Amino acid sequence: MKERLIITAAARDLIHELAEKHGDLMFYQAGGCCEGTQPQCFEKGGFFPRMNDAMIGLAEGYEFWVDRDLFEYWQFSEFTLDVLDGFGPGGFSLESSLGKTFKIHYRLFSEAELKDLTPVLRNA
Repeated sequence: MKERLIITAAARDLIHELAEKHGDLMFYQAGGCCEGTQPQCFEKGGFFPRMNDAMIGLAEGYEFWVDRDLFEYWQFSEFTLDVLDGFGPGGFSLESSLGKTFKIHYRLFSEAELKDLTPVLRNA
């Protein structure tokens, strides 16, 4: 099965650092404008996905949720979770205090990959 979510080494390292400091994590990528579409990292239970939001995979074992409308737009794409220096969405995401921000890079799946995608989990 082809995974929908890929994680860079830099993002992996930051996730481990955040988990050490905060415990279990979760990710949510909203469908707002501008910085609102950047993924945000919260302590598990610090944010609750809405009905029909899509859980597209696990980031180092932690759920990665995408806003239902944003997922409909990007459903044929691979999400690569990366990290950059700088401040992201208003300081709400845990990595902001470290002067970092998570970023998603998109790549459209090939026709062959589309036939073998891992299913998403929808929030009921």
